[in-house]
Amino acid sequence: MVTAIVLIDVEADRIQEAAQAIADLPGVDQVWSCAGDVDLIAITSAAGHEEIAALVPGHISKVDGVIRTVTHIAFRSYSGRDTDDAFSIGS
Repeated sequence: MVTAIVLIDVEADRIQEAAQAIADLPGVDQVWSCAGDVDLIAITSAAGHEEIAALVPGHISKVDGVIRTVTHIAFRSYSGRDTDDAFSIGS
């Protein structure tokens, strides 16, 4: 499974509609609106890189109002919460 984090710039008056349209796409797990350098962040997952390569330019980038995307492929997930949960087993 390949996870990608997609940073998305959207026209200001289209953020809510674009976020919902992106969230409805197969392969998109979560969409977050945020403050900072980008308007939306989408967390995506797919069986392989080819599916991500099709999803981002073929679907996310074509959503009405999307101006630009930057995609980051995730290698590993680290979470302090997972570590804490592991050590609390049997407590």
